[in-house]
Amino acid sequence: MKILKALIYAKDDQLPLFDGSTKKRASLDVLRRRSVLLLISDLEISHEELSMLQQMYSEAREQPGRPESQYEVVWLPVVDRSSPWSETKQKLFEDFQRIMPWYSVYHPSLLDVAVIRYIKEVWHFNKRPLLVVLDPQGRVVNPNAIHMMWIWGSLAFPFTSLKEEALWKEETWKIELLADSIDPMILSWIDQGKYICLYGGEDMEWIRKFTVTAKDVASRAGITLEMLYVGKSNPREKVRKNNSIITTEKLSHVLPDLTLIWFFWVRLESMWHSKVQHKRTVENDAIMQEIMTMLSFDGSDQGWAVISRGPADMAKAKGETILKSFADFEIWKEGAQEKGFLPALIDHLHELHTPFHCNRLILPGATGSIPERVVCAECGRPMEKFIMYRCCTD
Repeated sequence: MKILKALIYAKDDQLPLFDGSTKKRASLDVLRRRSVLLLISDLEISHEELSMLQQMYSEAREQPGRPESQYEVVWLPVVDRSSPWSETKQKLFEDFQRIMPWYSVYHPSLLDVAVIRYIKEVWHFNKRPLLVVLDPQGRVVNPNAIHMMWIWGSLAFPFTSLKEEALWKEETWKIELLADSIDPMILSWIDQGKYICLYGGEDMEWIRKFTVTAKDVASRAGITLEMLYVGKSNPREKVRKNNSIITTEKLSHVLPDLTLIWFFWVRLESMWHSKVQHKRTVENDAIMQEIMTMLSFDGSDQGWAVISRGPADMAKAKGETILKSFADFEIWKEGAQEKGFLPALIDHLHELHTPFHCNRLILPGATGSIPERVVCAECGRPMEKFIMYRCCTD
């Protein structure tokens, strides 16, 4: 409790918390001997972040007896004290407070200026939300568990570095890690033994060509193929329009809520940061290599696709390469009959591979520690580092 009392300046106020479930004020005693996740953000936390955190919190609360449900969340809003508190800020704060199902400080002024400085300097808060984890004894066991939460949800409890290591040891690169938490239908396809294709990008002409060609190849190969469009990170109007066209023209399945598309990509970014924190690289970690490949697909200007079935290998390629491979199906059709569709496709993609490439890895600038050296997932050479400023209003 000491650290909570130091963070939340209660003074004479014995009820410094607001309970999001009862909409009543509460004392710090409700957090005694509990694991506590401090959600630290400014007043511009995104709809997507809030929506996914609410979903995970609600799922944990549905089965309160489970060990991984034994935690509380407290929102600590960090506001700029250099500008005066206004009615607009008050309304924004109250709007967030009203929709959050967990605890929050009753008012941002209960966070002292020195506390805000500590949060920024020691916990490295910089715009992007943090989840600082306190164990039941009040000790900080993780200065930012947001990446663990995005990857595994409440299964990551108690959100320690040791737990993170243990969870990674159980993982292999397969469709379940990549996407099964995004939509229940993916799990259903896996159970039915179907081939699953995830594809993305914004080029609608390529999407039409690819989906039509893929369906034709699946029919000729005698396999059941389900396709799902996952757009691009930071999905905007272009992806929304693509979703609408894909649905209208019955080209493939889509994720109708753009928040789910955002979540697909933010989970991949979180996997990257989690691996970086544990000193994993493309050279020493197979999953890291696959994560880098996916993120470089997103950083390119063209489409891409990954195709999987069960725990087997995934075939993956950029748009023009996968389209060419499907167009060449007659060449590797016999191989598909002999050794299986996926192994034959992977072999043919290797034959089409050229050493010439230009891969980009784009990461939000404030998502955590960025290593000085990052190597290319395709060739293993160090990647050049650039700084990009972006303003997207589509």
